[in-house]
Amino acid sequence: MKPSRTILSALLAAMFVAPASAADLIDIYRAAQTQDAVYAAARAAQQAGQEKLSQGRALLMPSVNLNANTAYNDVNAPYGANKYNSHGYGVTVTQPLFREQNWAAYNQSELQVVISDAQFKAAQQDVILRSAQAYFDVLIAQDTVQLIVAQKSAISQQLEQAKRNFEVGTATITDTHEAQARFDLTLAQELAAASDLEVKRHDLQQLINADVPALNVLGAGFNPVAPEPADVQKWIEDAKLNNVQVKIAEAAYELADEEVARNRGGHLPTLDLVGSYSKNTGCAFTSCGDTRSTSVGLQLNMPLFQGGATQSKWREADANREKAKQDLENARRNVAVQTRQAYLGVATGIAQVQALQQALKSSESLLAASKLGQEVGVRTSLDVLNAQQQMYSTRRDLYQAQYNYLVSNLRLKAATGNLQEADLERVNQALR
Repeated sequence: MKPSRTILSALLAAMFVAPASAADLIDIYRAAQTQDAVYAAARAAQQAGQEKLSQGRALLMPSVNLNANTAYNDVNAPYGANKYNSHGYGVTVTQPLFREQNWAAYNQSELQVVISDAQFKAAQQDVILRSAQAYFDVLIAQDTVQLIVAQKSAISQQLEQAKRNFEVGTATITDTHEAQARFDLTLAQELAAASDLEVKRHDLQQLINADVPALNVLGAGFNPVAPEPADVQKWIEDAKLNNVQVKIAEAAYELADEEVARNRGGHLPTLDLVGSYSKNTGCAFTSCGDTRSTSVGLQLNMPLFQGGATQSKWREADANREKAKQDLENARRNVAVQTRQAYLGVATGIAQVQALQQALKSSESLLAASKLGQEVGVRTSLDVLNAQQQMYSTRRDLYQAQYNYLVSNLRLKAATGNLQEADLERVNQALR
């Protein structure tokens, strides 16, 4: 046996060892939810984003500061000298009454929470799509290997028949060479397909952080259905309102608008209610004692000039607001394109699946007719080989079209911001 065939046999044997039980699409998705590092990072980012609201609210709340001091004093003066220890402590409470910048920052914190929630929703939809894509990538790679193995077996039979016919003088050496060449080509395709399957299984393994189990496959009698509503413009309008990326861009624009307000507040005065209490203990030559002080009052600060920094930050924030506005418009346009592509992927996928189903029936009929024609002498072995290749290629194209249709359905729901686990469960129902 040739080395390449030995490697190929070992590779295929390792990949098709049947685990104890098969997994379906929901099993893979649940595993990805708990094991995928990208999704875990998104969940942590969302938890961090929730803290922005507490930080923004704190800017409106009172602040309390405690201070304490102790010192050794050695005083020499014309009227005498004295050495003593002094110490004290104090508490200061400040309640902002008017700080335009703080209110703007609080409004920004609310928007930052909105953004973090939307980003996590995008991650939730993304892990659904990646789970489905990785799952079907493994299935089509498996289908490709199995179809090539079946094709190789059929070609091997043709090769053996061609050799026997040549030995008895009923066929030329050309038939043998044609079958041998096709057999060698199939071996090369089988090795490439097995390698691709190993890559796809590794991708899925990385997603779920576990060995890939046997996977449920698409059931017989699969029948794709048209999207509802059957109007691409309605899907686009829905996407412009609910798409997660659009929601993020809208919140980012509002955030930039609040940043303008925050920097504009740098020109305004601030007013705080300030209360303090302090106690100090020390000596003054012949007398020692405690000094207590309590005060409550208003503190006004009016910024007059800061070297032009306030005006510069205001202009910068205004420019960033314009950028956020254009980013929002770009997001809406991109979503319209993505939604249209996903819708057409579903609509054309239906037609493609139906056409390939009919093409497969025709290819099977052609193969049967070619084999019969070869037996009666009106078809050559090359005709049979071509018919076999056409049938296997059509079958693989059909599998690929079915998987693409299912993933396009999920992408269409994601484009409108409505992709949920229930949508994945509906796809899972088509598997067995």
